[in-house]
Amino acid sequence: MTGMRWPMVVLGDVLRRNERWTTLDPEHTYRQVTVRLWGKGVTLRGVCRGADIAASQQVEVSAGQFIVSRIDARHGAFGLVPAELDGAVVSGDFPCFDVVSDRILPGFMGWLSRSAPFVDLCRGASEGSTNRVRLKEARLLASRIALPPLDEQHRTVARLDAVSARLKACAETAERQEADLAAMLQQAFARITAGSPRARMADVAPLVRRPIEVEADGQYQELGVRSFGRGPFHKPSLSGLDAGSKRLFRIEPGDLVFNIVFAWEGAVAIARPEDAGRVGSHRFLTCVADQTRVSAEILRFWFLSREGLASLGQASPGGAGRNRTLGLDGLSRIEVPIPSLDAQAWFEALHARAASVRALNAASAGDAAALLPAMLHQIFADKTVS
Repeated sequence: MTGMRWPMVVLGDVLRRNERWTTLDPEHTYRQVTVRLWGKGVTLRGVCRGADIAASQQVEVSAGQFIVSRIDARHGAFGLVPAELDGAVVSGDFPCFDVVSDRILPGFMGWLSRSAPFVDLCRGASEGSTNRVRLKEARLLASRIALPPLDEQHRTVARLDAVSARLKACAETAERQEADLAAMLQQAFARITAGSPRARMADVAPLVRRPIEVEADGQYQELGVRSFGRGPFHKPSLSGLDAGSKRLFRIEPGDLVFNIVFAWEGAVAIARPEDAGRVGSHRFLTCVADQTRVSAEILRFWFLSREGLASLGQASPGGAGRNRTLGLDGLSRIEVPIPSLDAQAWFEALHARAASVRALNAASAGDAAALLPAMLHQIFADKTVS
């Protein structure tokens, strides 16, 4: 029947409401579940005593049940209860349904619910004001879905499960490879910096400021720097009028850029060629490495190491979060390792090869992320729900 329209059934004929309410024992420990958005499934919310749960009663869920979030059903918040959460509890804001397995396989229901037509169905069954949109359960259960015979459901589930398992295995392999690459680079860096001389940042990568004159009718492209070494990113365009009295400084490719508010948690990056022409506020410090002594990449890698982050933390006095600000004098006084230029070149070549592997993994991950949605579209998009 592949490619043919499937018979239509009322959703309420294949999902049966289950209200197995349980009175909570204040001294007993319970696992609470929640549902992630966009088909990412049912997960553990937390483990706590009954006394710490606001309601005196909750619904006990069973493996294989289908759970829907009243508030976020329109955002794909539904899924099947996994085996490891059997017997957990959930609030009444999450209607639970037994799947009528002689009509629809739980696995088929799980995959169907991750398809765009099913999300659209839930969106249509939700109503309310902007901040109070709720799923109308009766409307959802009165909706109709296209449902193939059980043998075709089995084939569809087997196919999607097999692809999902392969994608998970590939992701786990890539994750292990990433951990190996990170460990290899850390070990290599430790080798080239062991016993190497040190120099102050002010001497090998001084602060360079390039102030620009802000015009009211001008447009300025800002650069941001993510924490945890995740690199630079492009901010939305800023008008001169919106900039007001904000001071802006030009950033050049190759600059070592620090976000002074979050430098202590790794907001350090090198400006890329595609960042040319971008600007940063006074909160972004740009240092230019003396290439005859040390490269910006060596400095970036060191600042993202445990020792480098500790140095940035010491140079960022104050409390937590935005109260910790990297000081200009503190940054200039940080002593950084200066390996030989040959050692630096060797490490940068090694780092470039690792970056190539990571780029291939990222491209593969992107392709993999698009595969299942494409398959779901192919399987379910031409089958009507109403």
